[in-house]
Amino acid sequence: MIEPLPARGRRLRERGAGRMIARRLALFPVVTIVVSAALFAAAAASPFDPLAAYLGNRYLTASEEAKAAITATLGLDAPWHTAYWWWLSDLAQGDLGYSRAFHQPVIDVLAERLPWTVLLVTTSMLVAIPVALLLGTWAGIRPGSTIDRIITTITLAVQAMPPFVLALAAIAVFALALGWLPPAGLTDAGAEPSLGQVVRHLVLPASVLAISQMPWLLLAARESISASLSSDFVAGARARGISERRIITGHVLPASLAPVLTILGARLPELIVGAVLVEEVFSWPGIAAALVTSAQHLDLPLLALLTIATTLAVLLGSLLADIAYLVADPRVRADG
Repeated sequence: MIEPLPARGRRLRERGAGRMIARRLALFPVVTIVVSAALFAAAAASPFDPLAAYLGNRYLTASEEAKAAITATLGLDAPWHTAYWWWLSDLAQGDLGYSRAFHQPVIDVLAERLPWTVLLVTTSMLVAIPVALLLGTWAGIRPGSTIDRIITTITLAVQAMPPFVLALAAIAVFALALGWLPPAGLTDAGAEPSLGQVVRHLVLPASVLAISQMPWLLLAARESISASLSSDFVAGARARGISERRIITGHVLPASLAPVLTILGARLPELIVGAVLVEEVFSWPGIAAALVTSAQHLDLPLLALLTIATTLAVLLGSLLADIAYLVADPRVRADG
């Protein structure tokens, strides 16, 4: 069992954790500025024409004079640093801008779509985390056994499949072949969102996203638990006649789950990418799908905000994972 630190050690550890948190938080605005400025610069160098995305089919029939007038009105001919300054100035005043891709204020796009992404991601992780930890623990305490080989083989096979492949396979089997679940959308065509409608349409995308996120978490738990069981402490505990159940629950699990927490935060970008792919395949009306649409249209007010939000989510997830690591394992010192 992990022994508690003496009072002086706890105080030193808390001060180190405080310095780590302060230093990480101080980096947030710096990273935000760098990422957002780089996004505007990259958009200016992009070969895609935002006016073509804005006009759609009308782009082919519009006169050059009309195109020039619309370009000037939308500010598409401004240098990237000027457009960036306009966007920053509006953002400082609480104006998130107007989305050309969705033809509505950015704040309305977020209000309509963010809750559905939160629902999808939360549901999938509430399934993925406990199942992965359970199977990873089961395999880790029996390294080399038949159950370990079966779990590991299946996990590696799933890990090799991109989320969109899993999504298409799920649609082909459970929606088209068996007809058990709807293939896409938030509700049936023309139906109003209701609890029953949303739950039925949530099952497939949430399950696919959960399955796509399980492999790395399961394998991390398995390796961590297997390594802890091979440690000198466990060998000594067994030599002293301590029961295997007490060894696993008192030392192995607490010591093994701490590294898994760090991996959970570090792999947050993969969760975001998985959510984007799943929302696109299942036509789920979330914010991840809006990110793809804004990128296709070079809709900078929306794209910049979503990119910054994604960056901050990754930074915050990494910080929270490191804090959880410190809390879970008193032997670990902060990097401050």
